Amino acid sequence: MGVVLTASLVAGGVVALCAAGSMYGAKTLYNKTIPRQDQLRVDLNEMADASQWEDYMKIITPNKEWLMQREMEHITIKLKDDLTLHADYVKADGDADTIVIASHGYTGCGLKDCASISTYFLKKGIDCLIVDNRAHGNSEGQYVGFGILDRYDILKWIDYVNNRFDKKKKIVLYGVSMGGATVLMTTGFKDLPDNVKAVIADCAFTSPYDVFAHVLKKDYHMAEFPVMNINNVMCRKKAGYGFRDYSTLTAVSETNIPILFIHGDKDNFVPTWMSEKNYEACNSPKELLIVKNAGHAASYYENTQQYEEKVTAFMEKYVK
Repeated sequence: MGVVLTASLVAGGVVALCAAGSMYGAKTLYNKTIPRQDQLRVDLNEMADASQWEDYMKIITPNKEWLMQREMEHITIKLKDDLTLHADYVKADGDADTIVIASHGYTGCGLKDCASISTYFLKKGIDCLIVDNRAHGNSEGQYVGFGILDRYDILKWIDYVNNRFDKKKKIVLYGVSMGGATVLMTTGFKDLPDNVKAVIADCAFTSPYDVFAHVLKKDYHMAEFPVMNINNVMCRKKAGYGFRDYSTLTAVSETNIPILFIHGDKDNFVPTWMSEKNYEACNSPKELLIVKNAGHAASYYENTQQYEEKVTAFMEKYVK
């Protein structure tokens, strides 16, 4: 009897310890991801090594300097949940008939993550609306939307563009990382205006659940269950959404908008297979560019020529 009781107590202690560990893991993951983050909590070495970033900064710095010298119009819109979102509108030289709405990555902001690609578009004679997603940059919000909420915000930016320009500008949605997932999820709306002509998604994840489960295993060496379940409940209670409420896979399988998927083959943060899976699920005209030796969000800097040539050809094909 004593042996059985002791064994039961040990088993109960193990279960309690595992439960406490799962709760700690869930809270840690939640606190590092869902509430607004004032600083980057991602190791840049996960995106590329230090020597690569030194080379990348030789591209990023002059592009940002060029962009910041342009005249910018600071724009805000109000959402139904009473948040104010911010964007910077930059006109290209001449009378552009196309505008890119650019969406940045997690813990970034528009002018940080999208400076180089915006410089490319502007020099091509395309206007840019460079947004700060909710809970990022100069936009309000306490909780990161991870595309689930942000797709509705992109709809508002599309409405802003069409109201301002009377639908006379063709719209291209561009996003990197979380921004890539956001613009892909936006394609799932059935009533998108017909002047939304194309989407370019760089290193987009398939769903918040998938990318968090990947980070949980890679960085914390923990299984999905029950940590993800606990984290999901916490997110729904605080931020108002669940990690599996929507996915890029659902969106791209239901859209007719042409999509260019881009990903680096050395991406350890958002695995390359996520863009490959998005590409496979897509039922609209689609193209896929896998950039060799590029880490997370580094494809443009790793092979600028290849990236720009692919985007240029895609735009010429689908955005006349």
